[in-house]
Amino acid sequence: MAQTHTPDRATIRLKPKANARAIRHGAPWVFDNEVVTDRRTKNIPAGAIARLEDGARDPLGTVAFNPNSRIIARMLDRDPDAVIDRAWLGARLKAALDHRETLFDAPFYRLIHAEADGLPGVIIDRFGDTAVIQPNAAWADVLINDLAAALADVTGVTTILKNAAGRARALEGLDEQSSVLLGQAPDAPIAVPMNGATYMADLTGGQKTGLFFDQRPNHAFAANLSKGARVLDVFSHVGGFGLAALAGGATTALAVDGSAPALALADEGARQMDAADRFLTRQGDAFDVLTALGEEGAQFDVVICDPPAFAPSKKALEPGLRAYERLARLAAPLVAPGGYLALCSCSHAATIDKFRASSIRGIGRAGRASQLIHTGFAGADHPMHPQLAESGYLKALFFRLLP
Repeated sequence: MAQTHTPDRATIRLKPKANARAIRHGAPWVFDNEVVTDRRTKNIPAGAIARLEDGARDPLGTVAFNPNSRIIARMLDRDPDAVIDRAWLGARLKAALDHRETLFDAPFYRLIHAEADGLPGVIIDRFGDTAVIQPNAAWADVLINDLAAALADVTGVTTILKNAAGRARALEGLDEQSSVLLGQAPDAPIAVPMNGATYMADLTGGQKTGLFFDQRPNHAFAANLSKGARVLDVFSHVGGFGLAALAGGATTALAVDGSAPALALADEGARQMDAADRFLTRQGDAFDVLTALGEEGAQFDVVICDPPAFAPSKKALEPGLRAYERLARLAAPLVAPGGYLALCSCSHAATIDKFRASSIRGIGRAGRASQLIHTGFAGADHPMHPQLAESGYLKALFFRLLP
C-alpha cells in the first residue's frame, strides 16, 4: 500500500513561517496563505495527490491538493509516499465500518464523517443496502469511482448515490451534478428505524443525504422527557424530535416546518409507527408559527427547536446569535411550568459558549427562569477530529423551565 518513492508526484512546500509543527501534531488542513505558490503549483490540477514538505524540505505527508480552495491541501496520510488507491480507501472504510458496527445493531448511520474518519471532505451516510456519498473535496471527486467500488467491497451495499448539492462543494469550486454510482436510485423514500421511531428518508430529493443521523442521542434524551407529554417540534424536517417523542410515549406531537414535502414524510413516518392519531403538522415559517402559538395561548410540556445553521460562517455569527436568542424568546413562553425546552445549533461558527449565552438570554427576555439540565452533541457516528473544531458543530441544550 506504500512505496519507497513516488517520482511523478507533485511536491508542495510550506512557507518558512508556516506552522509545520501543527501539521506534524495532527492538524488536517493547510491554507492557501501557508504554501509557496508559483506557476508550477498553480498548474497542479484540483484533486491531485501531492507530497507536502515543510520550509526545510522535510516531508510531512501525502495531501490532496486544490488550488481553487482556501483549504489548499488536506492531509491524507502521514506517509509522504502513500499510494491513495482503492486498497487505501478500503482500509479507511473498513476502520470506520468496524466502529459503526460496534455502535449499532442495524446498518443506518453516518459511515464516514470526513476528516475525523480519515477521508477529508467526504461524507457517507448509510441506509441499509443504500449509501449516499457527499464528496465535498476535489480529490474525492477525482477518485469517486474507486471510492464507490471500495465502499461496495467493504460494506456490501448494492446502491450508491452521489449527492453533489451543498455549500461545501461550491467552496471547493466543484459542480452540483448528482448521480447514481451503483445500482438504481430508490423510487420511494426509505424507512429508517431509529430510537424506536420510523423516519422516511428521501435520498434523491431531500435535504443533505436525506436524513440527519447526528441528532440520534438528543432525540433519545428528548424522548425520555416526553412520556405523557404534549410535544412541539419546531424545524422538524421529517419529524426528528417529534416522532422520537411519540416513540417515547408522548400523548401528542405537533411538528412545524416550512417544507410541505418534509412534513408529508413525517406524516408517513407517524403512520408507519401506528402513531398518526397522535401526530399533527403545521406548515409555515417557524418564527411566525411560534408567534401565532404564543398569541393562541398554546402550552406544551416539551418544546424542541432544531433550526438550520443560523451562523454558517464567522461573517454570519452576530446575526445568527441574535436569531438563536429570538428563537429562545419565542419558544420559552410556550413551555408549561416545569416543562422542558431544547434548543439546538448546527452552526460551527457559534461556539457552545456563545450559543448557550444567546439561548439563556432569550429565555430570560421571555421572563422565564430555567435550569440547564443537559448538553448534548452529535452521536458517536459523527466523531470530532480533535484538532478541527468545525467537526464538533452540533450542540443541544436542554432546559427545565421552572414553575
